[in-house]
Amino acid sequence: MKFFQHFIMKIFKHTKDVFQLKDLEKIAPKEKGITAMSVKEVLQSLVDDGMVDCERIGTSNYYWAFPSKALHARKRKLEVLESQLSEGSQKHASLQKSIEKAKIGRCETEERTRLAKELSSLRDQREQLKAEVEKYKDCDPQVVEEIRQANKVAKEAANRWTGMYHNNTDKHSHLL
Repeated sequence: MKFFQHFIMKIFKHTKDVFQLKDLEKIAPKEKGITAMSVKEVLQSLVDDGMVDCERIGTSNYYWAFPSKALHARKRKLEVLESQLSEGSQKHASLQKSIEKAKIGRCETEERTRLAKELSSLRDQREQLKAEVEKYKDCDPQVVEEIRQANKVAKEAANRWTGMYHNNTDKHSHLL
């Protein structure tokens, strides 16, 4: 595909002319390996990449790519990349300064190493305790009280329904 793109770009570069698809389909097959069918696909990929311009005039599409356009595109790309490089360099310098500031007063001592290990150990212990508390959550007095209240409400509702059922059957028992 790259070879075909290069070849079609070469046509535009040398002729500095505007073409219709049918013109390129006639010119391109003269090159070994390029078929008229693949010209449209290659041309569309060049248009999608911004390397070739396309304009519809009436019922026809016209394609062109002047050398100055490629030069300007490369210059713009170079400016963007240089700007990104500059920003990246500034960010890198800023981060290096931050690292140097952070290193001040942080000499690796035995006490610092011991405290870091102790901190890690305490964090692990905290996680284990949290897991254990989660296991016993069902025994929490507040949770137990909520369950009791829910049971009480359910029991009252059941009694209401069964009471209504018994009242209705008593009224109509003479029909049985």
